[in-house]
Amino acid sequence: MAAKRFKIGDHVSWASEAGRVRGRITRIVTSPTEFKGYTVHASTDEAQYEIESDTTDHVAMHKGAALTKLRT
Repeated sequence: MAAKRFKIGDHVSWASEAGRVRGRITRIVTSPTEFKGYTVHASTDEAQYEIESDTTDHVAMHKGAALTKLRT
């Protein structure tokens, strides 16, 4: 199964401890990088996406498999 691909500006949702969250992709990470004190194991084959929440100033990082694209 191919990895889900998104682009900057896509409106997506994901599951969090607080329930379903919505936000916009602000950055695509395709190599290992540090994020909030953790190493994000991203690659060109399995990118990770930095997303800014629509309702708070929270920024999250997720694999494409965790995201659902929303209609804009």
